[in-house]
Amino acid sequence: MTRHIVVGLDGTEQADAAARWAAHEAGLRGTGVHLVHVREPSPEALLPLSSRRPIESWAEDLLERTATGLREHHPGLPVTTGLLPAEPVSSLVAAAEDAELLVLGSRAMSGVAGYLVGSVGMTVAGRVERPTVLVRAEGVPAPGGPVVVGVDLRHPVDTILGFAYEEAALRHGGVRVLYAQQLSLLGNLGPAVVPDVRLSVAPEIQRSLDDLLAGWHAKYPEVPATGAVVIGSPGQELVRAAQRSPLLVVGRHARRSALGTSLGSVAHAVLHHAHAPVALVPHL
Repeated sequence: MTRHIVVGLDGTEQADAAARWAAHEAGLRGTGVHLVHVREPSPEALLPLSSRRPIESWAEDLLERTATGLREHHPGLPVTTGLLPAEPVSSLVAAAEDAELLVLGSRAMSGVAGYLVGSVGMTVAGRVERPTVLVRAEGVPAPGGPVVVGVDLRHPVDTILGFAYEEAALRHGGVRVLYAQQLSLLGNLGPAVVPDVRLSVAPEIQRSLDDLLAGWHAKYPEVPATGAVVIGSPGQELVRAAQRSPLLVVGRHARRSALGTSLGSVAHAVLHHAHAPVALVPHL
């Protein structure tokens, strides 16, 4: 298969939004889109093939209907489909192995700001070795805003920043790099206890951030970039910064422990509360 973006479909409006986002992204990258549906194991699997056919027909119709819609809105876009008769997590992880991106929908929370990522999406995002983008139902790319990326200046990761800069270059836009300094309990007590904590901490960190951006400006001179050091919860600050962004980029450790993979507290926070599409970039 040629270069492509994999999209997981399940018939929800969130998955449909993920397909539309992926088609837009594929147009920027010059790739194709591969739509997949995983039929979860169910009691119907024990029934004769003739009894299972309506379920398979629904899945096939879903894939073809979505593919047709993408081709109509993006003439010339290569769109392929695949029905995967296996367990959802392992099937989606396997389907993404040769893809540039995996794109999934994020389930909305009724009556509550933010959204709740489904258990399958969370598990897949924690295991897949390719960048994964999770999209809300209203996940249409916001025009004009910069790509927002969160960094840890103590352990900067080129993979995360490289992904953010490349996405910004594709959109002919900019990058906003954010480092959030979480204060200790003592610092949170306020100026009466720690009078100048913001003034004493932020300037030195800002210089480190400026030095980091200088190196990336040399690689991507056409991408305007700004860096900010803020005091507060990294998850909350990233969500706030990405309100008008076409994409929010955060990293996650690709290493697995005895308990499996973990997205980390920052990734959890942005996945549950960010309105922008969220890209999770695995790194060592």
